Amino acid sequence: MSHEFEVVIGIRNEQLLKRFGERVRFLRSQKGISQEKLANLSGITISQVSRIERGEVNTTISTLEVLSKSLNIPLPELVDLS
Repeated sequence: MSHEFEVVIGIRNEQLLKRFGERVRFLRSQKGISQEKLANLSGITISQVSRIERGEVNTTISTLEVLSKSLNIPLPELVDLS
């Protein structure tokens, strides 16, 4: 059986990225954690945390997982943008 994969480039929902960034900032603040501490806990740079919170980064699934673990919340709670 042959599988073909189509690569889609250029899909970027700016509004969704902003909402997700606001969600990360809210949850981080709610836990009383600074950007620097979140960066240290998650193993990503503070500049990356800042860019995520500003909605400038289309975050990978791996980064979502490490952020949820660092914030001590389930992944679905982190990405709940409703």
